Amino acid sequence: MFIQSFSDYEVYGLKKIAFWEAKHPKLVLVLALLLVIPAAIGFFCTGVNYDILSYLPEDLESMQGERVLDETFDTAGISIVITENMSPKQTVALKNEILQVDYVSSVIWVDTIADIGIPADILPDAIKDVFYSKDDSKTMMLVRYEKADGVEGADLQAIGEIKKLLDEECYLSGLSVMVDDTHELADTQAPIYIAIAVLLALAVMTVMMKSWLQPLVIVGTLGLAVAYNMGSNFFMGEISFITQCVAAILQMGVTMDYSIFLIDRYAEERPRFETREEAMAEAVSKSFTALLGSSLTTVFGFAALCFMRLKLGFDIGFVMAKGVVFGILTVVFVLPAILLVFEEPMAKYTHKSYIPGFTRINKFVLKHRRAFSLLFLLLLVPAYLVQNNVDKYYSMDRALPSYMTSIEGLQALKDDFGMASTQFVIVDDSIPAENLRKMERELESLDGISYILAYNSLVGPGIPDSIIPDEILELCKQDGLQLIMVNSQYSPATPELTQQLKDMDRIVKACDRNAYITGEGAITQGLMDTTDRDFAVTAVLSIVAIFILIAICFRSPTLPVILVLAIELAIWLNLAISTLTGTTVSFVDPTVVNCIQLGATVDYAILLTTRFREELVHLPREEAIFAAAETAEKSIFQSAMVFFVVTFGVYIVCDINIVRGMCILLARGAIISECVIMLLLSPMLCTCEKLISRTTPTWRLGHEYK
Repeated sequence: MFIQSFSDYEVYGLKKIAFWEAKHPKLVLVLALLLVIPAAIGFFCTGVNYDILSYLPEDLESMQGERVLDETFDTAGISIVITENMSPKQTVALKNEILQVDYVSSVIWVDTIADIGIPADILPDAIKDVFYSKDDSKTMMLVRYEKADGVEGADLQAIGEIKKLLDEECYLSGLSVMVDDTHELADTQAPIYIAIAVLLALAVMTVMMKSWLQPLVIVGTLGLAVAYNMGSNFFMGEISFITQCVAAILQMGVTMDYSIFLIDRYAEERPRFETREEAMAEAVSKSFTALLGSSLTTVFGFAALCFMRLKLGFDIGFVMAKGVVFGILTVVFVLPAILLVFEEPMAKYTHKSYIPGFTRINKFVLKHRRAFSLLFLLLLVPAYLVQNNVDKYYSMDRALPSYMTSIEGLQALKDDFGMASTQFVIVDDSIPAENLRKMERELESLDGISYILAYNSLVGPGIPDSIIPDEILELCKQDGLQLIMVNSQYSPATPELTQQLKDMDRIVKACDRNAYITGEGAITQGLMDTTDRDFAVTAVLSIVAIFILIAICFRSPTLPVILVLAIELAIWLNLAISTLTGTTVSFVDPTVVNCIQLGATVDYAILLTTRFREELVHLPREEAIFAAAETAEKSIFQSAMVFFVVTFGVYIVCDINIVRGMCILLARGAIISECVIMLLLSPMLCTCEKLISRTTPTWRLGHEYK
């Protein structure tokens, strides 16, 4: 389309390969299908990580503390079982059943410390406050899991079995339970997402294309590219559940253009050659540099995600960048064979295309081009400022629907036990008992602390460790360290908890400067600090990378400014809508959407600009932009609609809020980008054409960028 980076020799070499493929299309197709076998094996052997918090940088204190919890106390995956209206004997019976579950190491309840014959209302406050709700109707027990060598996700397997033991009046909560719920939901719904995306893409392409079979050919080709990409994830070891859910859909949406471009080029070249093999070889060789140029902007957009400190960015960015590469390779080396094999039935079964015309809109916009250009400039600052205030959520419980087991359990903890979040304080066990008790009293006095579960509060001073139950010792003391559980009434990622954590850090570090504070709230605070930095870095990197690429390709300092600003405006408008409607988005959405929408839809701007330049060779400025808009906007509309339906379809059926929110932003972003290109970029290019011509030496030389 706009890059000429290959020498004649290289293009000639590619043409020879393409000609050989065109002579042996059935062989190529068989080889392509055979490659699906190792891809399928790789896909099923690739692990899936359902814990977003595990992608945080390892140098965060909260993550270092989490490792100590896991390695020393086996408590990183602790779960809480809540029972309602159960007698002590029934609760003990349930506890014993849970203890029989594989990989459960211990279950701590009242009977671990006191006789169950003692009525709840006369138990010491330190025990009663921990294990009983405010009205004594509910009680909770702590479940710890053992490490199992060679068994991946042993705690998740145990949680699955525990769920089967609980009736309707029991709840289960904890970070590991959330991970298990995410696992269950993603595995159940991901195949549905892909099926709906494929069906909707086929429906839209069938309406807009003239051949009934052409959409099937395109989707089949893209399906091969998706299979190769997902299968090659095996070499990464594992991918996140977000990547697993959206990678195939996004890859389909952003690489659809490549197939359409080659098909259109082949139709253009076919009448010029005696044989279809020669026409296909010519189409492939002429299309490759254009496809390469188009794909590089998308790859750069995804690659920017790889520089996030939150490793989730690398996970999504690398898989998607790799997917674009597989998309290009499949279009260049497999699609020609499929087209030639199915050429006759594709030509036989045709119908009228129903792409709408844009003539009236283009005439109106270009007639008032100065007004629309001014509107473009006037929208930039307010759109940027408004989108900066988009409300983001960081707590993992917001990512799951309210009916999931972990969310119901978390709500019960909040309502009945005053536990909105739990932090773990790890201190040196050699610290004098009076210093520890002072620290614990200061922590208890902080606003929003519901209670503290500590060795001193459970056991009392002066009692030797030798007569303490093993379950209590294992929970509270290990390898010279002591663990204190601090339960807060404040939810993660709230200003109140942020201040509470600062106060806790001051108190704890005064007692032990090498202490750790970890847990859901502390880790989520680290997530907030990390992703705020990531958003700024990835936004700048993606803009700079694409800016440089466009500047090199067009040999212009002004065109990159106009084109990147056009797509950035579309991104800002997209996020600004969320701000104005009061919609709270996931912490990862602005970062991912910024890179993906920029990389995937800047092609719309490049296509229009390239066509405008070509038309200027033989038409005046006003006529050239009109001709360019008339031609380019049909392709832009088709691409945007496919991108819209595949992401919007996932939004409709998805129950994982973090995936659902990302998809609606991408769906809306595709439409907004299309509208910005049609309504604002066209008049802006026409208005600024003299400036572009003065600053771009090759702009009016008649050189055709392909």
